[in-house]
Amino acid sequence: MTDPVSRTILLLDIERYSDRDDVEQAYLRRMLYDITDRALEAAGIDETLRLRADRGDSVMELIDAGAPVTALLRSLLTEVPAQLRTVNRMASSSAQIRLRGVVATGWVAVDGLDGWVGSDLNHACRLLDAQVLRDALRERPDDFALCVSDVLYAGVVRHDHTGIPKTDFHPVTVDSKNGPLKAWLHGPVPGGTAGSAGSAGSAGSAGEDHGGTGAGEASGGSGDRPTPRVPAQGGPASDRGAPAPGPVLDGPVTIGGGTVSGDQNNVTGNRIGGDFTIGSKRGEGS
Repeated sequence: MTDPVSRTILLLDIERYSDRDDVEQAYLRRMLYDITDRALEAAGIDETLRLRADRGDSVMELIDAGAPVTALLRSLLTEVPAQLRTVNRMASSSAQIRLRGVVATGWVAVDGLDGWVGSDLNHACRLLDAQVLRDALRERPDDFALCVSDVLYAGVVRHDHTGIPKTDFHPVTVDSKNGPLKAWLHGPVPGGTAGSAGSAGSAGSAGEDHGGTGAGEASGGSGDRPTPRVPAQGGPASDRGAPAPGPVLDGPVTIGGGTVSGDQNNVTGNRIGGDFTIGSKRGEGS
């Protein structure tokens, strides 16, 4: 294995490649190679400064650290979208090509079987496969979504070079088996929220319970204890059952200045037994 060498890492991947048949896949691979070559040539990076690995639906380029990263980023932000528009304008619906891209920097070694080894390369591959980058491409009307590593952002992008506006890049966090990876997405973050994004969904999704009152609940309960339940009101008499019996009154009772005497049984139907007197008039109970 060779000693690790500092490289710029470029990864480009075709969206929905496995959904196409063999003829379409062959065409898409040719377009991917052509677009990659044109972008690197526009950045002034010739073949002597590059190593390429074919991954079927994606291409990986190791670029000499002496090649200007600013020229590469400008080309990716302008040349690649222009090439994709040109290709897709003439292609059938089944041959449309859309790309995800990652640019990173790091140390990479080449082993005896021409395999590439390095944790920085592994991190770049995880950014390429991140759900946030897939979602970004899916939500956009154009055909390209680009993400750069945190190290590349700190070293190049944040300095706001001509043609690489730092305000167009937004921080995202990608989950990986080695822990969270911070990166910077060019263009809007999926869902319109800059900051943490990745495999976890955003809070506040539709259908989520936010503490609203349900049937039989009264609003205004304390957050420290349950909101009291309120029994259902109204409804037909047949639904409510018989009322509880009223009080039994023995002996004279004064009502509004009058006297009621005899046995009283106050229940539904209002039957009053015995003689009674209310005010100055006297009557007989039923």
